[in-house]
Amino acid sequence: MSNPSIAARQPAASVLEGAYKKATWHLIPFIFVCYFFNYLDRVNVGFAKLEMLDALKLSNTVYGLGAGIFFIGYVLSGVPSNLILHKLGARRWIAVMMVAWGALSACMLFVTTPLSFYVLRFFTGVAEAGFFPGMVLYFTHWFPSQKRGQVMALFMSAIPISGLIGGPLSGWMLAHFSAGQGGMMGWQWLFLLQGVPTVLLGIGVYFYLNDGISQASWLNADEKRAMQDALAADEQQRRSTSTVGQSFGDVIRNGSVWMLGVIYFCIQMGVYAINFWLPSIIKSLGYQSAVTVGWLSAVPYLFAAVFMIWAGRSADRHGERRWHVTAPMLMGLVGLTLAANFSSNPVIVIAGLSMATMGALAALSMFWALPAAFLGSAAAAGGLALINSLGQIAGFVSPFLVGWIKDATDSTDVALYILSSVMLLGAILVLRVPAKLVNR
Repeated sequence: MSNPSIAARQPAASVLEGAYKKATWHLIPFIFVCYFFNYLDRVNVGFAKLEMLDALKLSNTVYGLGAGIFFIGYVLSGVPSNLILHKLGARRWIAVMMVAWGALSACMLFVTTPLSFYVLRFFTGVAEAGFFPGMVLYFTHWFPSQKRGQVMALFMSAIPISGLIGGPLSGWMLAHFSAGQGGMMGWQWLFLLQGVPTVLLGIGVYFYLNDGISQASWLNADEKRAMQDALAADEQQRRSTSTVGQSFGDVIRNGSVWMLGVIYFCIQMGVYAINFWLPSIIKSLGYQSAVTVGWLSAVPYLFAAVFMIWAGRSADRHGERRWHVTAPMLMGLVGLTLAANFSSNPVIVIAGLSMATMGALAALSMFWALPAAFLGSAAAAGGLALINSLGQIAGFVSPFLVGWIKDATDSTDVALYILSSVMLLGAILVLRVPAKLVNR
């Protein structure tokens, strides 16, 4: 039942929509840029690999372990980092995280041995752990459930855009600095030039973001009240339908939270295989130029960026969540299967990888409407971080699995079949989420 005091204060719809438009334009572009560099710093090792392995005499298995060990630190630190953010506020803690992981990512240029590779990747994961779940939590302080599909899609479109821009940019950096300017190789310049902007953005976060609606000087009093009332009504509805208690202990004991973590793991298995191995798969088709590989790697991300935004708008317009996760996951399954079945045909492989990227990344953004729709505000900080941490285990398993299979079989085909099966499992589990909890 709605709270009469809230209903009595509901302003004209135009005031509320105007406030949402202001919040979207003020917050999303800046946070988008932060997430762009977050993802670029996380996966640029996939391009650095094109030179780094030969320069340091590392195997594909060592690379897969190094790429994946990032997520061991990430998983171990995810929940405590998000609880700290909930206590200190987004502005301060996100600023600290960004400065730390930007500096650590830039320090990857000093890697000389497998051990130094592993150590830096691990601590970069520790530093980054709270950023994404912190941003998901941050949006719950501004937008109600029915608005979050499009907001999350706009925010997470930074992932394909980082591939769309980062692919050609990384390829150009490797080619431009291949002569060893300044005593460093191209892969070292890559880490430096993509890590430093993150440090600068982290400093910007401290001065730009607000911790909540009440602190937003760019909203007037009516707009603040309208957004706060809408959030209060949304929180009341979530509590009336939630199967999750309000403490972190309740979150840990709830089976639905763990099932959502498994679903997120299945999605991320496909996402991280694409992010870490896409340049190598394209290079194996016979394209040796780093610039060419960079441009071809951008193609799947271009289609994914457009598809993600369309899916987010569709989900909000129809008030439907489950099939907007399931259908993209099935697309990812078909795309990975195509890429494996026709591994000698460059056109079909790139088309299959494009379909897989569209599906996996759209499912990734649409997924977060599921837990955010029924976790109350008190449970959200720990619950979202736990689900994210469970899913991020895939960041270790997926690249290591692909690297090990690649060394064992000299092909990634078997790995793509396994990842397709995992995506199918995730799609089946999504449909077990009760529609009444998430569709609105």
